Amino acid sequence: MNITSLTAQQLRKAADLIEKIGSLEAQLASYLGGSPSAPVAIPRKRSKMSAAGRARIIAAQKARWAKVKAKSGAKPAKAKKRSMSAAARAKISAVARARWAKVKASGKKAL
Repeated sequence: MNITSLTAQQLRKAADLIEKIGSLEAQLASYLGGSPSAPVAIPRKRSKMSAAGRARIIAAQKARWAKVKAKSGAKPAKAKKRSMSAAARAKISAVARARWAKVKASGKKAL
């Protein structure tokens, strides 16, 4: 039933009931010593799992991941980057300096 489909008389009765419920809650709170609008919190029960049960779940999950990783194959180790020796670097820079000296001697600003 939708609130928009109620008649004025039905809405008035609903409002009266809400007022009556509010006054009854206030009376109950005065007897119990609480505030009238404070909702009563119902403690939730938490399910507890044994350490053995948790260990079984962890072992099963590790087994699932091992199976997934086995299907995809192990990744090969990355190849080590090559590094240039200091002597080779010095030779290359000497050749580059000579090339630029020749270009500048000819009066050019670019190769």
